[in-house]
Amino acid sequence: MSKRQKRKNIRRQSTKSGLAPGTPVFIGERKRETTRIDIIDYDDAALNEFPDTTVEQCTLLAQSETVTWINVIGLQDLGMIELIGKRFNLHPLTIEDLVNTNQRPKAEIFPDYLFIVLKMMSYNETANSVDVEHVSLILGKNYVISFLENEGDVFDTVRARIRSAKGRIRAMPPDYLAYALMDAVVDHYFLAVERIGDFIEDIDDRLLADPQPDDVQEIHRLKREILILRKAVWPLREEVGAIEKSESPLIHHETRIFLRDLYDHTIQVIDMVETFRDLLGGMHDTYLSSVSNHMNEIMKVLTIIATIFIPLTFIVGVYGMNFEHMPELKWPWGYYLIWLVMAGVGVGMVLFFKRKKWI
Repeated sequence: MSKRQKRKNIRRQSTKSGLAPGTPVFIGERKRETTRIDIIDYDDAALNEFPDTTVEQCTLLAQSETVTWINVIGLQDLGMIELIGKRFNLHPLTIEDLVNTNQRPKAEIFPDYLFIVLKMMSYNETANSVDVEHVSLILGKNYVISFLENEGDVFDTVRARIRSAKGRIRAMPPDYLAYALMDAVVDHYFLAVERIGDFIEDIDDRLLADPQPDDVQEIHRLKREILILRKAVWPLREEVGAIEKSESPLIHHETRIFLRDLYDHTIQVIDMVETFRDLLGGMHDTYLSSVSNHMNEIMKVLTIIATIFIPLTFIVGVYGMNFEHMPELKWPWGYYLIWLVMAGVGVGMVLFFKRKKWI
């Protein structure tokens, strides 16, 4: 997110001053103007998909015994978001957080549903940056509602497993679907961190061989990307742990072991993020040290050259004086002798420096 967009979000956040708690105000970048609802309804024997459907259809399917995944794309239509909230008895504060894309990851447990907020990330090879999207999940008795900012997500693998009926997902309750969606998000954290790690390794090798001024800007860019990941994954660890340890009847015993595995994955991501963060913290010092060493080598060569020429300059200065009576001026071989002396002094100083291991 650019600094300009952050300032806009702060201004939008300030517009909530004075409003009653639970008043929905969209905060974030407007990535699309319309809101669309897609539904996947399934059990172990059947599968039905309803693209671009209505809130009424969502309500009907959510009351069935099958598992219903309601995917809401676009958060700008506050009227539709509020309507969904009324149909599924969502708390006003939940609706408020649904449309606030600056909301940090968290999990809230209500009597009839679980509210889960997390950040979906993917590495954009074109822009060479991490794309961040706000994702909210509502886990109910027979349904899961996912709220996305825009078209395109990291859930294609989950959809493929549902459609192909591979694995246990079709036979499991909706809390397993919520786990699968969260697991897909965390898996893409690994991909983003590994991609950033590749850049860090390249810069680290370059800093030791041939540091360039552009490397400093690249280091600061990677620091920002790591900070974005850190802000997303640290709260997610607490969130997954709270869900796994909750006594909510919506979380079944057979799903808790998978949540513990997801918790371990978040710990691994945190370890990777902290490792790369420490590396980036030392890379700026490495760059300055490399530049300083390179400058020292240059100054060393210049100092040696200047030192060699000091006695030669002295000799030339002595014989450049305009005194009439200087004994060596009348010698036939005096000119050649002075050159021989200066050459001997220069070579002798070079040998002396080498003996001292200064060069």
